Amino acid sequence: MKRVLLPLIIVTVLVALVGGTLWFLYTKSQKKPTVWKTETPEVMDIVKKTVATGAIVPRQEVEIKPRVSGVLETLAVEPGQYVHAGDEIGKIQIVPDAVNLNRAESDVQAKRIAFTNAKRELDRNQKLFAQGVVSEAEVAKFQTDYDLKRAELDAAVSNLQLVKDGATRSAKGSNIVVTSTVDGMVIDVPVKVGFSVIESNNFNAGTTIAVVADMNDMIFQGQVDESEVGKIKEGMKLQIKIGALDKEQFEGTLEYISPKGNEVDGAIQFEIKAAIVRKPEVFIRANYSANADIVLDEARQVLAMREGLLQFADGKPYVEVEVGKQTFERRDVELGLSDGINVEVKSGVAAGDKIKVPANAGPPGMGGPGGRRFRH
Repeated sequence: MKRVLLPLIIVTVLVALVGGTLWFLYTKSQKKPTVWKTETPEVMDIVKKTVATGAIVPRQEVEIKPRVSGVLETLAVEPGQYVHAGDEIGKIQIVPDAVNLNRAESDVQAKRIAFTNAKRELDRNQKLFAQGVVSEAEVAKFQTDYDLKRAELDAAVSNLQLVKDGATRSAKGSNIVVTSTVDGMVIDVPVKVGFSVIESNNFNAGTTIAVVADMNDMIFQGQVDESEVGKIKEGMKLQIKIGALDKEQFEGTLEYISPKGNEVDGAIQFEIKAAIVRKPEVFIRANYSANADIVLDEARQVLAMREGLLQFADGKPYVEVEVGKQTFERRDVELGLSDGINVEVKSGVAAGDKIKVPANAGPPGMGGPGGRRFRH
């Protein structure tokens, strides 16, 4: 009996193993039915914009320069201090040129000798006039020569003082004192006491002692790529975000677009400037880096969907709308404004429609099929 049961059991086990293997392979070979995800259009705002990078700078920024060359003797201001036009910024110690100093001293000596001689001749002729030897007209000539020699001596002394000190005693103002030319805040002092400075003249811009700016009138100054500059114009609204003030957003108005582009890192960029609407409670420092969103067009509270849901046939857009469980029908759509991620739908779908998500749609947040940005 055992000899009959043992082979039977072995055969049964083998048949079960072979049958199970065949069933497993069969079930693996059968594809599971595809379950398509769907998305529903929403009512939203569509804003088409371009981004400009740049910085926040004062509209008026003035460099204060000395009127004489020398060594900076004192500094009366520091960054962050408010000044008015005429306030002292610093004082220059004149370092006279040896040749000019020697020439001025020699001129004073020569003029003093001439003045002494003219005085002696005048005194002598006045005595002779008193004795009746010479006429009054002759004395008048010596008086005139005396006055001229005295004026020449005074001029030579003043010139010597100018060479030495940069100012004369009779002058109301002094060139050695550097004063502010405008009202504003000192935002930079690029020199220190003891620095050699050069005067501002026709051949040299001169050394900057301080930079004064009106911090109550700030503008956004940035760059726009040549591919976008044709889409913007003066008067457009900007939304400005400052990197250092990430919780704040400022409104602006485009005021200036450069008529000439400049090459920056291999691309042609055009400079733009925009006025900023200040917030009294927020202090904006000069040269904050910032980005500006320039609104090119907008559509408020319109029916829109993700661009990734669009499909195309012969260049015309369409979507597939669910009409039954996992059953879809094609519908042509008329599109409106796009921001590169979402697009306005003017006709073809309704608010409650469930739209098929194509396999190449990409994750939410990407624009167009396969991440392609669809332009209108």
